Amino acid sequence: MTGPKNGITYADAGVDIDAGNALVERIKPAAKRTSRPGTVSGLGGFGALFDLKAAGYTDPVLVAATDGVGTKLRIAIDTGNVDTIGIDLVAMCVNDLICQGAEPLFFLDYFATGKLDVDQATRIINGIAAGCEASGCALVGGETAEMPGMYHKGDFDLAGFAVGAMERGGDLPAGVAEGDVLLGLASNGVHSNGYSLVRKVVEVSGLGWDAPCPFATGSLGEVLLAPTRLYVKQALAAIRAGGVHGLAHITGGGLTENLPRVLPDGLGAEIDLSSWTLPPVFRWLSQTAGFSQAELLKTFNSGIGLIAVVEASRAEAIKALFEREGETVFTLGHVTKGQGVAYRGHIL
Repeated sequence: MTGPKNGITYADAGVDIDAGNALVERIKPAAKRTSRPGTVSGLGGFGALFDLKAAGYTDPVLVAATDGVGTKLRIAIDTGNVDTIGIDLVAMCVNDLICQGAEPLFFLDYFATGKLDVDQATRIINGIAAGCEASGCALVGGETAEMPGMYHKGDFDLAGFAVGAMERGGDLPAGVAEGDVLLGLASNGVHSNGYSLVRKVVEVSGLGWDAPCPFATGSLGEVLLAPTRLYVKQALAAIRAGGVHGLAHITGGGLTENLPRVLPDGLGAEIDLSSWTLPPVFRWLSQTAGFSQAELLKTFNSGIGLIAVVEASRAEAIKALFEREGETVFTLGHVTKGQGVAYRGHIL
């Protein structure tokens, strides 16, 4: 008699369930550090529970946001520097939530790869946890998908989903009026938008990711991976202090496209381009590629990561509050009649 043949296993197909379980155990301590009032359950369940009453809300409205990191991932993958890309993922979601006036409460991530590398995945998710912790947001769960044949060797993708809340009637923008002052909070570099163009410019420059950066200390890849700045706690403090009528997260579309999203019909904005200095990364990109000023301002944040639209009588107090919270703040201009953004002066 012949014995039974060994059947094909899931591992033979390229999926290692044991590696996935090992990853969950590795990231549990990081997720636990993000726990906040309202968190009910930890990792490992079929879903995550959150208690809004325990979080301090009486009549809450929920706000949700989802996003990814885009082709900035390509630089992280090619350089092996994956430790902060998770911060970018969180920032792209929670910075949007605060623009609605919402406090981020919890976050879930989606991590997909062809072959799970537990050490690499742990570094990535530790970065996600760090972003959550810095923004007061609980990492309550996520999904790790190992999908052989879907991704080239070493490649992965990230997406995130954040839920926040506000008390009913606390949504932004609200009360934006002609004469309101525009306060710009400095960015931390390119953040997480425009990287298809960044990669094209680097290609044109002839430099590699490991080349010394022409405009800062470190390698070019390291500098371009500077994580997106988190504005959550600072913005919430300003909202609670009173006088904030709107917040605009400066992402894809730059200042030109994002600021009008918080301005009501019939109102525009005037920005003085001499009110801040263009950071070196944007000057290098512009000089290397020959960008026009208009192209720069509608593609990148150009050094301004968040704009607060504030009541004129409260502008100095709110600016001082942001500065106490560690922000570099510029008075950019004001809200005007009309539509769109009008620029005065030159930044290039």
